[in-house]
Amino acid sequence: MSKPLVQATGRRKESVARVRLSDGSGQVVLNGRPLEDYFPTMAIRMRVMEPLTLTQTQGRYDIEATLEGGGTTGQADALRLGISRGLVELEPDLRDPLKKAGMLTRDARIVESKKYGLKKARRAPQYTKR
Repeated sequence: MSKPLVQATGRRKESVARVRLSDGSGQVVLNGRPLEDYFPTMAIRMRVMEPLTLTQTQGRYDIEATLEGGGTTGQADALRLGISRGLVELEPDLRDPLKKAGMLTRDARIVESKKYGLKKARRAPQYTKR
């Protein structure tokens, strides 16, 4: 891949995506693997490519990303945010459509921490009468 034009970071739950956008033919490489291998589900691949589809920039940039932490959905949403932020940095006029579609907002929902005396965050031990 050529020298990156811009680097951006996306986060979701425990996942972190470091995204590098460079001029190219639309190739997407995630942790050294193509997009189709890394995310085999079509729905998740569409969710990841949504910012490019919305702004009609599919074949214009090569994307190389390092994903770590969390699960499939968290990583996909982190990558989506990273791509959106990178596009805005390259082309500031794309900010408005991406913002309206909600792709520049970091989803702040995370797992609630476990409390002492409870089994999970809110799940109490089962009450026994006798």
